This record gives sequence, structure tokens and C-alpha cells, in this order.
Amino acid sequence: MKTHQLTVTSLQRMDAFIAQNIEGLSRSHVQKLIETGEVKVNGQVIQIKKHKVMPEDVIDINIPEAELLNVEAEDIPIDIIYEDDHLMVVYKPVGMVVHPAPGNYTGTLVNALMFYSDKLSEINGVKRPGIVHRIDKDTSGLLMVAKTDLAHQHLAAQLKAHTIERTYVAIVHGRINEEKGTINAPIARSSKDRLKMAVTNDGKEAITHFEVIKRFRDYTYVSCQLETGRTHQIRVHMSYIKHPLLGDMTYGIKSPKIKNDGQLLHAKSLGFIHPVTEEAMFFDSEVPDIFEVMLKKIRGVEGGDHEF
Repeated sequence: MKTHQLTVTSLQRMDAFIAQNIEGLSRSHVQKLIETGEVKVNGQVIQIKKHKVMPEDVIDINIPEAELLNVEAEDIPIDIIYEDDHLMVVYKPVGMVVHPAPGNYTGTLVNALMFYSDKLSEINGVKRPGIVHRIDKDTSGLLMVAKTDLAHQHLAAQLKAHTIERTYVAIVHGRINEEKGTINAPIARSSKDRLKMAVTNDGKEAITHFEVIKRFRDYTYVSCQLETGRTHQIRVHMSYIKHPLLGDMTYGIKSPKIKNDGQLLHAKSLGFIHPVTEEAMFFDSEVPDIFEVMLKKIRGVEGGDHEF
């Protein structure tokens, strides 16, 4: 653990001041240190990235040593939907983590990809080779994997420009009366619980479009299309409009009538422009059996197959 102490010389944002005065520390790195409670101002932990510091304030910064991680290839089956010399589209099952992280250093999609191919983009470093975007452990569905840095850069640019089509299906609590709608609410890490995300005024732009597939009395089967791709975006947005995902232990209902171990969310389709051929690519996937199992439970609880 490295420690630094700085005395503020002028009124400005704390993250900018720290980045300017500690060599080799980027502003994004500073913001992560702030979020994880590694920064104190006058002895008090401050976890607000936009916090303004005053002249003579004393800032203490703890910088944890970089974790050395040796990611090993593992012979784990992968469901490859499409592959060429530049990219892959793979199907990630429920329960698989996308890349190694504390608590999940083995058994991840990255471990499986490294065994399958020695050609993966290196832009995201040793922990996330080939990974352009992610979905949660308990979310199933389609993911893009870049095999070259060029492909990675092009696909990442499409994500940033919001031109990649990503459609999910989900089962949520409550009856949604509207046929369709748009949730436009910024998302950032929760100030109350650093392990959760939340809708907050100082968050990043987040837009989710939804459409009803089928209504029940106390549940709704919906399709959600991401315009942006924030962490836990659909889960946070649907909870924000009082329709949390069935089975969501983080943003959901504490004592639901119908339970599932993990949110009912599936990344069903994926559309993008091929980074080399410029061909429009589109992929669709079957909804996991667990969805029909849960819909049958809902019909049983609510007394039939009809829509309320």
C-alpha cells in the first residue's frame, strides 16, 4: 500500500487535483480510489467524485499495490454462435462469470476462451482478453469477443456511439400497463452501498427501451433494448420504475411469492457492423428453459394462462 498526502492550494475538484499532483495516476484511477474509500479529506473519507476541495485542505490517498494475476486457460466448453478471423459471438450460460475478479479467478468465460484460442485482443489486459462488453453472472445470452485489437477498437466504438443493437428479455414484478416505454435516468454507483448501482443525478447517461410481451396480474414478461450499457442498467432501471426483475437478489423484492436464484434476464439478440467487412451482423438466441418454467409457475399461482 502506497500512501500520499497533499495540501490543497486552490478551489477545484478533488479528483482533478489528485491526478495533477501524483505522477502516473490517471483521473479515472483516482475516481476508483474515491469510490472504494481510499481517499480522505481532513481525516474524513470522501466518496463523491465531484467533491470540491478548499485551500489548506489535507488529502490522504491510499493506493493499493497492483494485484498480480495469472489467468490460466481452462478446458471449459464454449457455445460459439459465430466465429471468423476477427471476432466471435458466444453464448454465456447462467452462472458463468465473464472474466476473473476477486472471488472468481477460475471457471470464467475468459479462462475458457484462452484455452480455445490463442488469438484474443489485448486491449483490456490479462484479466479480460477479447472481452468487449459484459453481462452479469446470473444473466444468460450473447456476447461479442474480439480476436484482434483492431476488431476490439471498432466494436468498442460502436458501443460508445450506441449503434449496437442489444435486446434482452426479462420477467419483472408488477403489471406494466403501457405497451412500451423508455427509461432515461442516469446511473452511478450507489452512495449508500458501493456494491450496488443506482439512479442518481450525477450519474452517466442511461437509456433503456422496454416493450411488453405478455402481462399477468402481478408479473410482466418484457423485452428491453439497451441504448447505453451501464453496469446493471436493466436491473436498476426496472427497479427504479417499481418493476424489479424476478429473482434479483440485489435490486428486487425481499419476499416474493415466486422465487428464483438469480434475475430472470437473457441477452437474446445482438446486432453490429463487422469491423472489417462492414457487413451488418445480427444474431438471435433461444430463451432459456427457466423462463418457461417460471411463466408456468406464474400461471399456476394466478389461476390460468390468460392475460390480466
